[in-house]
Amino acid sequence: MTDLPLAQTLHTAGTWTGRAADCVLRYEDRFFRRRKLSAEDGLSFVADFERTVSLGHGDALELGDGRLVRIVAAPEDLLAVTGPDLPRLAWHIGNRHTPCQIEPSRVLIQNDPVIAHMLAHLGATTVPVREPFTPEGGAYGHGRTHAHAHGHTAHADGH
Repeated sequence: MTDLPLAQTLHTAGTWTGRAADCVLRYEDRFFRRRKLSAEDGLSFVADFERTVSLGHGDALELGDGRLVRIVAAPEDLLAVTGPDLPRLAWHIGNRHTPCQIEPSRVLIQNDPVIAHMLAHLGATTVPVREPFTPEGGAYGHGRTHAHAHGHTAHADGH
């Protein structure tokens, strides 16, 4: 893996210009510290960061030779959530630490039957859709929510 070009610089969407190869990644695949990636044009490279990163749609990775690779959010199987009280539904989604993409007339979530069942009991309508998933980044500056519960003490790494 070390013979491949190395990307250690991340440019957030809107802060870079120029030509770039596209690297299409699902939401879960855009969160890592070190990973071998492939662009649509066949370019393989290693992204290696000091800390875990959460790549957003439109971000760019800069290879050691200056080439850029644009991150593109891949279409995914999601649920579009609508209902008469969308802010209340969004609160319940967030209360379960479920990643969500908040839009004016709907909230997108990953296809989770348990969450869908809860939302149905709250009066929501859920419709399966297939589109890119670019959820909110989360509170306190963190890019992701965690799938595990937090008690009253912090982890050793401070989250």
